[in-house]
Amino acid sequence: MDQAEGLRKMAGGNLSGQGVKVITVTGGKGGVGKSSVSLNMAIAMCAQGKRVMLLDADLGLANIDVMLGIKVNKNLFHVLSGECSLDEVMVEGPHGLKIVPASSGKQAMVELSPAQHAGLIRAFSELKTPVDVLIVDTAAGISDMVLAFARAAQDVLVVVCDEPTSVTDAYALMKILNTEYGVSRFKIVANMVNSLRQGKDLFAKLTKVTDRFLDVALELVSCVPMDNNIRMALRKRQVIVDAFPKSPAAMAFKALALRAATWPIPYRPEGHLEFFVENLVKRSVANDGGGEDNQLSGT
Repeated sequence: MDQAEGLRKMAGGNLSGQGVKVITVTGGKGGVGKSSVSLNMAIAMCAQGKRVMLLDADLGLANIDVMLGIKVNKNLFHVLSGECSLDEVMVEGPHGLKIVPASSGKQAMVELSPAQHAGLIRAFSELKTPVDVLIVDTAAGISDMVLAFARAAQDVLVVVCDEPTSVTDAYALMKILNTEYGVSRFKIVANMVNSLRQGKDLFAKLTKVTDRFLDVALELVSCVPMDNNIRMALRKRQVIVDAFPKSPAAMAFKALALRAATWPIPYRPEGHLEFFVENLVKRSVANDGGGEDNQLSGT
């Protein structure tokens, strides 16, 4: 039994009843718009009436608070050091979004020990704020923490853009999660595409390789168009779904949020290391009552 599995069993509980939907947004490569997808989807879900928490899980280079121009006094670094609880570091964003900020520029947060990983998980078990959806915005790459959060989620959203390195890195991430940890379902967001056709072609390129080399099921859940309004919104410290709600990308993000709300919550853990899902579910019930490289490069 590995450490995370031991923590999950220690937490106890089960996923019976209506619980918390946990979505991890990842991508392998930096610069694919992962944080933009996470934040816009989270705020759109809040606007649709959901109680949403966004965890900035880029523990060493956090940016969610910066994107919104929110002042943060304490973050996950202070939780892990024992200075405060998770509820105490939480800040509120647009439409009541609850944001758990990480630290920025602290190397120690990138190199957490097993005991510190356990401390982060325990912090979630003590969470008092009721939520319907937890969205985890991971760091780039395939670090142990990125893999742990992906394994912990019910739904893994992999953000890709039409660049060879994006596709290659997304494939590498899915390969590790599938072959080493048994994760077999991934939802794909084709981001910053020039057309729906480009998004579908990008998805086809990815599935061509995964179908050949991995035992996984991919689902294309959104094609988010290239939209200069995203950059204009960020300059205003806003997200596009608020600043330019009728723009093409905003409409795509809102459609993604509606779609995500329909994704089922498993009755019980499905073999992934859903180590904080069970704790969140218990808290919710208590509160509410109830050859690959050549294939990828196209050569």
